[in-house]
Order: sequence, then structure tokens, then C-alpha cells
Amino acid sequence: MTGKRTPNEPRHRFERQEGYVTVPGGKVWYRIAGVDQPGLPLLVLHGGPGATHDYLEPLAALADERPVIFYDQLDCGKSEKTDNPEDWTIARYLAELHQVCRTLNLRRVHLLGQSWGAVLAVEYALGEGSDRAASLVLSGPLLNTAQWLADQNIYIDHLPPELRDIIRHTEAAEDFASPAYQDAMMAYYRRHVCRLETWPKCLNRSFSRVNPKLYQYMWGPSEFTVTGTLKRYDVTARLPELTLPVLFTCGADDEAAPETVRGYRDRVPGADIHVFAAASHEHHLEQPEEYLAVVRQFLSRADHAAAAEKRRTASQAT
Repeated sequence: MTGKRTPNEPRHRFERQEGYVTVPGGKVWYRIAGVDQPGLPLLVLHGGPGATHDYLEPLAALADERPVIFYDQLDCGKSEKTDNPEDWTIARYLAELHQVCRTLNLRRVHLLGQSWGAVLAVEYALGEGSDRAASLVLSGPLLNTAQWLADQNIYIDHLPPELRDIIRHTEAAEDFASPAYQDAMMAYYRRHVCRLETWPKCLNRSFSRVNPKLYQYMWGPSEFTVTGTLKRYDVTARLPELTLPVLFTCGADDEAAPETVRGYRDRVPGADIHVFAAASHEHHLEQPEEYLAVVRQFLSRADHAAAAEKRRTASQAT
């Protein structure tokens, strides 16, 4: 026996398919699809802050090649609820991510961050996870709060006048519970969050399970009024430091506007971008076949590039 891994043998061995990880502040729930697949695992980071993994469940289709790992961040979904604002910091969520990787023995892992999840993916790859992260998929990424708000304001200006006026007047009055405002927001969501006529059950589950206290603490009372701890967040100056393969994705009508995401792509050496037509923030749900194909191809290229670099390094060492 040589001890070498056979081609179809999993790179990772997981003790269980579903369970909890003890992280700073409490316990988080996780589930692994494709637990016995041989490919390098993909770890999925959900948005919010305060949402759940549910709306990203269709990414389990990628588990025919590699393990796909979902988890709910602390105070979200199936994870422990502490409602302790001291836990609601980027630093603690990064420590949580690192502990999930350590507990699941993810020595190398692809990271997919959607919306707020992109904050965690990028910060982790720039910091403690620089040796673990094999690649990043950043879907509808939040990387600069001021730019995000600027893009939303442009979208509001292009709404029908009656909807635009309701949003503007209600935001100014801070009457966020107004039924008229809620209706106007839903019209906005159907343009820039999910354009499907019937929203998938997984997306409805995430919306129904959002932790409003966490969302308001880190973001604010609405999509357009940011008063929380992410108000001044901006990682764009550090994007050129990313040296791993990076794929940016967004919808043509995404809250993460294509022009903005292209600007992020241009800052990352060698990064790719894919803009999905007739789609918005949840483009993985609106154009699922195309999204899965794009991500699958990117991960395969990243795997092959890493293998080639490993062979090159080994040959130089000998």
C-alpha cells in the first residue's frame, strides 16, 4: 500500500452529515450534501445579516461532484439563538467561520458568499483563512455599503413615480411599518431581489426566518436606511490583495449593480465575472441552470489550477 488517495476516494471524511459546531458565542447548525463526493468541498455563506441558508439550498445540485456545506450563522435559522449584540460583529462571524472549517477539518475549501456572505468570504480569504480558501464565488456581493446605497437610490429613481414617492416619503418619516411602504418594498423586491412570479419555497422560508434584531443592529430598519455597524463597511481597497481564483456573479437588475460588480472584478487580478440576464439579486434561483453551470466550471478550473501549481511546486522542490 502506498497510502495515496485513489481517484474516487473522498478528500475529506466527515463524521456526520448534519450536526452542530461549537463556535464563539454558541452553536451553529450545519448540513453537508454530497458527503462522500471526492471533490474539494464548497462552503456556502448566506446573506442577511440575519437570514438563513434555506434560499441557497439549490446549490446542493453541485454535490454530485463535491461536498457542499451549508450552515446557519449564529442567531440565524437552525443555529442557537442568543440575541446578544456583542456577537454581531464581523470579527466574531469570521471566528465562527474559522471554527466551522477547523471542526469539519476543511484544510482547503472553496467559499461561496452571497450578499452579506461575500463580506465574510473576502475578509476570511484576506485574513485567517488565506491558506484554507481555494477560491471565492461572490454572488451579488456587498463589499462597499456606500456604493450599495448609491445603487439602490438609482433604482428607486427609476421606479414608477407612485412607488418612488411612497418609498422616499416613508423613509423620511421613518414609518417603515406602513402597509403602503411594505407594498412598495415588495414591488422593489420583485424588480431587484427576485423577479420570479412565484418565489421558491426556499426563498420564502428564509424571508420568514430572518432575525430582525440582528438585521437592524448590523444594517438598519430598511434596505435603504443603514444605521447599523455595517454603515461604513468598505473592503474595496484590499481587493487587489486577493491572489486566489475569484468569480463575481450578479443579475442584470441586481441590488449589487453590474457596473459596481465589474468595478470589483477589475480590482482583483485575474478575476472572472458573469452577469445573468433577466435576473436580479437571487440570480441563482432565477437562472438556476446557467448559474450552476457557471459555478461548476469555475470550481473545476480552480481545482485544475491548484493541482497544476502543486505539481509545479513539487517539481521545483526536487
